[in-house]
Amino acid sequence: MTGEREPLYWNPMPHITAASEPSHGPWSLADTFQGKWEERNWRNVPGPFYGAMTDNCWVGRLHAPRHVLYGDDIEYEQEFLYRQPRNSHDLRDVLLAMQEDPWGGWACDGDNHWTPDLVRSWWRERERLREWINAKHRLWSISDHTPEREAAGGLMDYLTYLDGDLAADLQAYVYFLDTGASPTLDDRLPSL
Repeated sequence: MTGEREPLYWNPMPHITAASEPSHGPWSLADTFQGKWEERNWRNVPGPFYGAMTDNCWVGRLHAPRHVLYGDDIEYEQEFLYRQPRNSHDLRDVLLAMQEDPWGGWACDGDNHWTPDLVRSWWRERERLREWINAKHRLWSISDHTPEREAAGGLMDYLTYLDGDLAADLQAYVYFLDTGASPTLDDRLPSL
């Protein structure tokens, strides 16, 4: 061991191509990532990846159950990302889930749009998110629709993340947005 510490933020962008090859067959960034920032689901956690106008085929959690959930404001359960990938294994799962969307409604340009102020603004709205999670969980946990009951567990995972490690992850992401580098344990993280 060299004594180096693992960075607090793992940038998935340089690893997209490697994470999708060769076992996953032909893959096109352009086909998968057609989502538009203006159409993103507000429930997406800040980071490079986000769901915008995705299909509601309920398959994202089959590949990335610790990252993908469903929900929208118009009774159309679009997919969104509630946890950004933290390593190449997570990234592979997330990319598999995104490739299943026939509409190509995912995007990977979040770093071009998120700013420290936008991340902080998203964080300040977390009570709205908590209320949505709790209301949706009440419905899905007693649903006759099996995917909804399964996703109810994902909602509780999102709530645990929201009340736990998400703040530190967002601080590390804000640091990354400010500096272009991943913080280490020795770096002072910005406030939210």
